[in-house]
Amino acid sequence: MKIHEYQGKDLLRDAGVPVPLSQVAFTAAEAKAAAADLIARTGSEVVVVKAQIHAGGRGKGRYKEHPELGGVKVVKGDDAAFEVAEKMLGSTLVTIQTGPEGKKVQRLLIEQGMRIARELYVGMTLDRASGRVTVMASTEGGMEIEEVAAHSPEKILKETIDPAIGLGAFQARKLAYGLGLQGKVAMKMASFLQKLAVAYDRLDASLFEINPLVVTEDGEVLALDAKANFDDNALFRHKHLEALRDPDEEDAAELEAKKWDLSYVNLTGNIGCMVNGAGLAMATMDIIKYFGGAPANFLDVGGGATAERVAAAFKIITHDPALKGILVNIFGGIMKCDTIAHGVIAAVKEVGLNVPLVVRLEGTNVELGKKLLDESGLNLTTASSLRDAAAKIVEMVK
Repeated sequence: MKIHEYQGKDLLRDAGVPVPLSQVAFTAAEAKAAAADLIARTGSEVVVVKAQIHAGGRGKGRYKEHPELGGVKVVKGDDAAFEVAEKMLGSTLVTIQTGPEGKKVQRLLIEQGMRIARELYVGMTLDRASGRVTVMASTEGGMEIEEVAAHSPEKILKETIDPAIGLGAFQARKLAYGLGLQGKVAMKMASFLQKLAVAYDRLDASLFEINPLVVTEDGEVLALDAKANFDDNALFRHKHLEALRDPDEEDAAELEAKKWDLSYVNLTGNIGCMVNGAGLAMATMDIIKYFGGAPANFLDVGGGATAERVAAAFKIITHDPALKGILVNIFGGIMKCDTIAHGVIAAVKEVGLNVPLVVRLEGTNVELGKKLLDESGLNLTTASSLRDAAAKIVEMVK
């Protein structure tokens, strides 16, 4: 699960991680009031108006309606904040991560201006190769870490966290010194990193990215940005995090799938897939690609799905406007083939079927499942194997 920058900063602030003064605004009037409050508290008229969307590269992005504006704008005074906010709110911001369609901006972060001496990068995520959380740091703050890795990999420092003891003080100091920091600033950086590591662990995060992390002219270390992602499988332990979800920023089909406890990911192809088991679902997508097709989704209905969940899954697939065909591939174990058949029949009768449908069933109650489909009167094609099913659906879509 992803959250907005302002929400991430609230969590970091609660964990003792230093962040700038800021307030969220949903209207231009709220933006003006927030700017006025920050000006009164800091004594500086400089404030920053930042678009809040689930995508990076906002500073370099541009609004479709206002190409002169980026997603991050430094202004002087509350009146200027009001004028910029009026243009930003409701407009579509296009960044390198949104794609050409962009995302509509519906909230802003109004933040105090900073006198920045240095911009750095800090990221924290799970390294699957080592099976441990790894801290990455770089002097190249403000740049995409992928660009740094591609062109200057030697500028990325890494420390692996031992889950038994957390990020050690010596590791935090090593990173701080490696970034060229010294004295009190290095100690502040080390403290920053250790608090960030504790927050990552306690919140079951899957990613913390501070880009840029800044050192101010008076030697303070602060998170000028905050990108935070969380493990969906751990959200039952963090109800306050689940409440931070912004449905406007998420795929509608994936949200609907969550309601039915379905593992669903929307993709860019045109052949819908309904499969039981993550491994079989991946194999199904692979063989569709092998025969020259493109899967429209990853969908694992699970081993214990009911006919109602199967019907819900089928309806989610058919709502994809790019859909040209559907492949149902079920190997019945705990999941019985007749349950799948009942769900497919119910869904097709409710929503209709305007694209080719190929069904491959094998395993528990396979004969009953096939009989139900044969007697349903549905316009579908059966297949004897996964290879046969993939070849048929790709050919029918072509």
